[in-house]
Amino acid sequence: MSADATSPGTSGTAAESSAPTDTARAEDEPRPATYYHLARAVLYREFLIFVRYPANAIGGIVVSLFFFAALFLGGQLLAGQALTDSIEGIVVGYFLWTLSVGAYSSVSNDIGSEVQWGTLERHITTPFGFAPVALLKGVAKVVRTFLTSAVILAVMLLATGTRLSLAPVTVVAVAGLSIVSVLGLGFAAGGVTVLYKRIGNWLNLLQFGFVALISAPVFDLPWTRFLPLAHGSAMLQRAMVDGIRLWEFPVADLALLVAVAVGYLLGGYLVFQFATGRARRLGVLGDY
Repeated sequence: MSADATSPGTSGTAAESSAPTDTARAEDEPRPATYYHLARAVLYREFLIFVRYPANAIGGIVVSLFFFAALFLGGQLLAGQALTDSIEGIVVGYFLWTLSVGAYSSVSNDIGSEVQWGTLERHITTPFGFAPVALLKGVAKVVRTFLTSAVILAVMLLATGTRLSLAPVTVVAVAGLSIVSVLGLGFAAGGVTVLYKRIGNWLNLLQFGFVALISAPVFDLPWTRFLPLAHGSAMLQRAMVDGIRLWEFPVADLALLVAVAVGYLLGGYLVFQFATGRARRLGVLGDY
């Protein structure tokens, strides 16, 4: 009788004690990750790489300045006053070229490294999918490239004694939209890398094609405005050399800049999805 009498009280006490436990377990359960967590993790990873390996980052700046010094000094010997008269355009073009190379290689070379290291499958199995992870990693590297290219630009201005209009909003907006199209090219190149593996020499060759795109005669050949970098380069020249602000550009020029950026990014994304999908069907996704 005593056992039966105490059993209801015992069960009630157990029920009351289990309620906080269930609540604590619910709070301890992992919450689903969001794109905010992904972006924060990718940016933090890029920051750690920059901090832990400063020699590599400084080395990239030194190499870029070395090439500019060779271009500037060699041009002075060959062209003389003609180079001096156009030095502003050369500085702006080289600044955009460093940004373009960083944006392009941030996706194509990074995906190639993932394939070589055998860590590509980890991105495939994430709940976000491979493409969003690769895109955010590319954006994070573009942010870092903006910082290093700003240092390169400052050194170039000091070394050449050139003065440019450096309105932050205008420069970041025009240059950022300009290299978004290059980010799309990097996406397409990364997809081809997943499918065909060792094509690094061909991918690196495209970086020198950026020089032709940046210096394209958009005023003499209007159709070149639809090429990546060409229209953005012309607008960046007007912004930094002539001092034109973002809101002073014609609406048609701004609309074309956005359309070219979005168009090439979407095109590169589709190529990337097609190439990775074909690599899965062929069973060569993890091969190298």
